[in-house]
Amino acid sequence: MSEPRIGRFLVASLHQAIAEVLPDRLEFYENWLSVSGLREGTIGLAPFHAVLSFLRSEPDAYPQVVNKAGQYAAEWTVNGLPGLERRVLRTLPLRLRTRAALRTARSLVRATYPGSRAIMRIHKETASIDLRGSLFCEVRAASVHPLCGFYAAAIAHVLHLFSVRAAGRVVGCRAWVGGPGCLMSVVVREAPASEPAAA
Repeated sequence: MSEPRIGRFLVASLHQAIAEVLPDRLEFYENWLSVSGLREGTIGLAPFHAVLSFLRSEPDAYPQVVNKAGQYAAEWTVNGLPGLERRVLRTLPLRLRTRAALRTARSLVRATYPGSRAIMRIHKETASIDLRGSLFCEVRAASVHPLCGFYAAAIAHVLHLFSVRAAGRVVGCRAWVGGPGCLMSVVVREAPASEPAAA
């Protein structure tokens, strides 16, 4: 049985973020995130986890890289929607627009890896997200910091692209609290008309 493959856009977003945040280290990381692997979608779990392990050894860069990668993934996911659908979603009232944006974010999570999924619930202005199967949080030793910043950044940016201002935080990351998944909380409200959104 073949090994499940990492979603292409997850690998590509991480590669792009490393190129931006750690340009002098890109050649090193391309030993695992190879151009041919990116093109053919053949990068598996072992090289991906190797990259994350090395990134965690660069603590100042890790959050910048994964946050930037999450934003790229959000932009590519939203831009992949039909233009008419994006425009219609932007005209919905805030509550319906938030739900539609979270459905898009849930699809993004599923596309990262076959075992990854997000269970999302909305109560008033707060969205609760139960993230299962985060590849970023599979570590042997407990981490003192949450490692699921990729998903937090991606979900918040998807909301932003639909003119929903989001203030999110990681409530619990399985890398430091254990348990089956990571928990996030996002407070949403209407974004000012002057803020950019999905075209």
